[in-house]
Amino acid sequence: MNNFVQIKRVAKYDKVSYYSVTINAEPSSLFEQFIATNTAINKQKLYHILDWIEVIGINHGAKVHLFRPESFLSDTSALPPTGKEREPTYIEDGQTESNNLRLYCFRLNENVVVLYNGDLKTADKAQDCPNVKPHFLLANKITKALENSIKERVINWNEDCTDIIFDSDLEIAY
Repeated sequence: MNNFVQIKRVAKYDKVSYYSVTINAEPSSLFEQFIATNTAINKQKLYHILDWIEVIGINHGAKVHLFRPESFLSDTSALPPTGKEREPTYIEDGQTESNNLRLYCFRLNENVVVLYNGDLKTADKAQDCPNVKPHFLLANKITKALENSIKERVINWNEDCTDIIFDSDLEIAY
């Protein structure tokens, strides 16, 4: 049996529509799972990433430089972006620090982003980190499947390419 994802909108701001995916008809999306897990164990790091999602969605749009490149099989990215001094900053013990919590995502364009799941990154490369490796690999597989669905016109763009159009029952194998 193939695994499949379904697309689910999780937030809409002036400049960005955020989506996530559910796997095999699970009730919660990967992004909702990320929030649930990290609310309990990494609350301040999670809030920093949520701040970035909001700032990007309201002020900037999903510009490439606001995402951390994390591609392996596809055009996968992550939040927060590189650079601990970038606003909004992550503060730990009164100091600006790097946030090692990663949220993997697919930036389709400056208006549409798919949010996946992630974890604390403890190695230089995602492939070498036992925490993020499964999320990183899954995000890359799903991104590849979504890229193919766009190429095959299973997922379409609205007239001005500011959002995607798809059948609400759409199941995409990955």
